Amino acid sequence: MPTLRQLFLTNNAQTTDFPLLLEFERAEGVYMYDAQGKAFIDLISGIGVSNLGHSNPYVINAIKDQLDKYMHLMVYGEYVQTPQVRFAEKLVSLSPESLQSVYFTNSGAEAVEGALKLAKRFTGRQQIIAFHNSYHGSTHGALSVMGNEEFKQAYRPLLPGVGFIGLNNFDDLNLITHQTACVILETVQGEAGVLVPDKAYMQALRKRCTDQGVLLILDEIQAAFGRTGRLFAFEHFGIVPDILLLAKALGGGMPVGAFIASHGIMSALKENPILGHITTFGGHPVCCAAGLAALEVLLAEDLISQVAEKEALFRKLLVHPSIKNIRGKGLMLAIEFADFDLNKKIIDRCIEHGVITDWFLHCSNAMRIAPPLVITQAEIEKACAVIVEAISFYS
Repeated sequence: MPTLRQLFLTNNAQTTDFPLLLEFERAEGVYMYDAQGKAFIDLISGIGVSNLGHSNPYVINAIKDQLDKYMHLMVYGEYVQTPQVRFAEKLVSLSPESLQSVYFTNSGAEAVEGALKLAKRFTGRQQIIAFHNSYHGSTHGALSVMGNEEFKQAYRPLLPGVGFIGLNNFDDLNLITHQTACVILETVQGEAGVLVPDKAYMQALRKRCTDQGVLLILDEIQAAFGRTGRLFAFEHFGIVPDILLLAKALGGGMPVGAFIASHGIMSALKENPILGHITTFGGHPVCCAAGLAALEVLLAEDLISQVAEKEALFRKLLVHPSIKNIRGKGLMLAIEFADFDLNKKIIDRCIEHGVITDWFLHCSNAMRIAPPLVITQAEIEKACAVIVEAISFYS
């Protein structure tokens, strides 16, 4: 009789020749538990998803309540479905005045695709400007605006008319012209190793886009919902995007994404042609019910106000000569080491001792620290002790 691991390797599509092959039976709070009952602290939140931790009871109850009413009814945008309406209403109420209309998708990559289409349709322009070392997903359009050739060269040809500029490079802003439809940027660059833009740069970028009639798309798929210490990361910079991209933590553990814009911009999808962007399962009622519940918990428990203190504790405890730098904002941090080999050894030893962490696609010598926002001081101390021990073991 084959084991579950053997069946996984045989029947499930693999993305590398060396998957982690960890098997978990349940998860609760910041912990995941294997078949033997061993607990692992999840320091990466399923890559930015589980901001409330795992199995939040309020979210689970919202899912169960919606299951008793209905699941899929119709392709997105045709029926008035309470979970979609209430979730969109809540998101709009928490957003700047110009972000008035929510289009729900199934994922972050789909939100990227919809936003790129919307920008081209609204402006009538074709050029897109993205950033070096950016990551926006793996679908063809999202891959086209990824700023790492290693991960995209095998899939060309991709979207034409895409140019790249450098983060915090003021001179490159001159490449944004009246021919540009949109600029797409992660408000905090995640897979680049958590690079935080300068405030003056972000304000200059916003001004350049406004002056040239260019739509500014901010990708907060990883950075939103308290991850950086604000509900939305753009609040740190005193700017507002024309289109905002959300996913990951948006669904409280369920798959949902969104792009949000003004009514005037979003209405471009309604004509010439009609149904300018369509999705069957986008805004699934169960996912929207979960997302609304997660957002209500995030606000009711005031988790965002605790992020800065928890960040400071990580920075205080993660001290070692082998750590070259700690970058980031809030609970979105990168611990930089000399090279990938050392980083990978440390990560593997952390996992062996019950702390789940990871490296970054475009910055393989840095360790990812992005725990659920509900992590306690005691859990931070426990996780950091494991990390420091692992660093010392290999140093």
